[in-house]
Amino acid sequence: MTTQRTSGRRKQAMAAAAVVAALLTTAACGGGNGDEGSKDGAAGFDAANNKIAQASLAKKGGTLKFAGAQDADSWDTTRGYYGFMWNFSRYYSRQLVTSKTEPGKAGTELTPDLASGLAKISDDGKTYQYTLRDGVTWEDGKPITSKDVKYGIERVWAQDVLSGGPVYLKDVLDPKGEYQGPYKDKSADKLGLKAIETPDDRTIVFKLPKANSDFEEMLALTSASPVRQDQDTKSKYGLHPFSSGPYKFQSYNPGKDLTLVRNTQWKQASDPIRKAYPDKITIKFFSNANDMDARLIAGDYDLDINQTGMSPQGRTTALKQHKGNLDNPVSGYIRYAVFPQSVKPFDNIECRKAVIYGADHVSLQTARGGPVAGGDIGTNMLPPAVPGAEGQKYDPYELAGANKKGNAAKAKEALKACGKPNGFKTTIAVRNNKPSEVATAESLQASLKKVGITADIDQYDGSQSSGIIGSPSNVKKKGYGIIIMGWGPDFPSVQGYGLPLWDSSYILESGNNNFALIKDKAIDGLFDDYVTTLDDAGKTKIATEINHKVMEGGYYLPFVFEKFINWRSSRLANVYTTDAYSGMYDFVNLGLKSAK
Repeated sequence: MTTQRTSGRRKQAMAAAAVVAALLTTAACGGGNGDEGSKDGAAGFDAANNKIAQASLAKKGGTLKFAGAQDADSWDTTRGYYGFMWNFSRYYSRQLVTSKTEPGKAGTELTPDLASGLAKISDDGKTYQYTLRDGVTWEDGKPITSKDVKYGIERVWAQDVLSGGPVYLKDVLDPKGEYQGPYKDKSADKLGLKAIETPDDRTIVFKLPKANSDFEEMLALTSASPVRQDQDTKSKYGLHPFSSGPYKFQSYNPGKDLTLVRNTQWKQASDPIRKAYPDKITIKFFSNANDMDARLIAGDYDLDINQTGMSPQGRTTALKQHKGNLDNPVSGYIRYAVFPQSVKPFDNIECRKAVIYGADHVSLQTARGGPVAGGDIGTNMLPPAVPGAEGQKYDPYELAGANKKGNAAKAKEALKACGKPNGFKTTIAVRNNKPSEVATAESLQASLKKVGITADIDQYDGSQSSGIIGSPSNVKKKGYGIIIMGWGPDFPSVQGYGLPLWDSSYILESGNNNFALIKDKAIDGLFDDYVTTLDDAGKTKIATEINHKVMEGGYYLPFVFEKFINWRSSRLANVYTTDAYSGMYDFVNLGLKSAK
């Protein structure tokens, strides 16, 4: 899940020096004792971090008010890829299975939603069968059928019209790309994708050409939501999706505001997941993150929908004056630099290692926000919530240990080994709308200069990432030897995190995320083994091996295992962070203490 996918793009343009100063202030004041609650009813510092705060105080009614500095990429369940969109979409969309509404790691476990139970899986791992619950309906009261689920999934094949969302289901169910999608289906029987069968309105059967041990995780993604064919407005669907959940769209003005109201046809008895506490849910979008944070602190809004942490200015104020309203979760993201091998001299592993050893990792952590608002120093490329992760225990370059301030001697040794004893010149590519990323680039630039590596910084339009850094030909042309980026899991497995980053089959001409252009038969082979391994212990072992292979290749310089400072209003009840959405608050069962 690319950082854009969950982060939303901050639109303020802020001088990097000012950002660093604010970050340093935050890091300094972020410690101290937790606020044990406050007079206005705040739950206390970290009260909702991996645990439920004020669960018993949630009341039915009232208006839950979100604020955001970034609208969703799309509210269409097929096209949305930002993590906050996936989280929010559970208000108006359901899937066969979904993540449990529990805090922390327990939230990553799957539970039945539209289906009456988890899948019945054949011994060879290729057939998954579900039966729909009784009483599941659309917003007009008509039953949700197995054909609606099938059609919603088939929309993923219409990439020419509905691009942007995850395509795991397409790759797994139709690896040869034979199906043309629902808008181009020319088959005489019009039965659609043959890998999905609907023998009756309540039964749906998936027949995989090849087993994939994460298939049910893919069915929990928003892209597996049902869509009713007669309500499909194709490219306009994201403006007003047809609801299968407890809320429906009342109004939406892109980039300005969104209002959901109760879906009166939804039945609590048909939905074991959603409590549907508020009567109404609103989002107000701001063009300036500092303004938004000020309004959150003032009590005008309840929480930030983007869930990427407060801006440095708002964070500093909140930590000093309103600590009881803050949580400091691990985000599930890793922030890093990556080295495209197409740009010389990064085709040489020793030149890549020179950057890894030459960097000051404490300075990079500070640029991200310090230990509190930035996270622990990153030592490898597997996020903490993914099975197989080892955290800082696996630190092959001693980035959090002996070399945390950089190791000039080892860097110069690596430069000599790669044939560049006097150093070299390169360019760091960084998004212009991410102040902390610009600050990180400047930190890296300064420490590399000390070992003879001159790095220019090219700030590009962050909203155009997929065509700029996502184009290998453009990366080579621009000489981007170092790209600063971040990534979180689409679902909590090494496949849901690392496949687009490290598997050679995912190198794309546009929208590429395998920035390092890794073509390693050993890594590809481990992914092949992973998808056919059905026991959890075996999958975990392979995930660890993949991470080790990636780190041994020196393709990445991890900065931090990211943490956020997130705001929750004193009005909120039943609030908790969940690993299912990379440390965000789980939106779907938030309630208010008062119906006012």
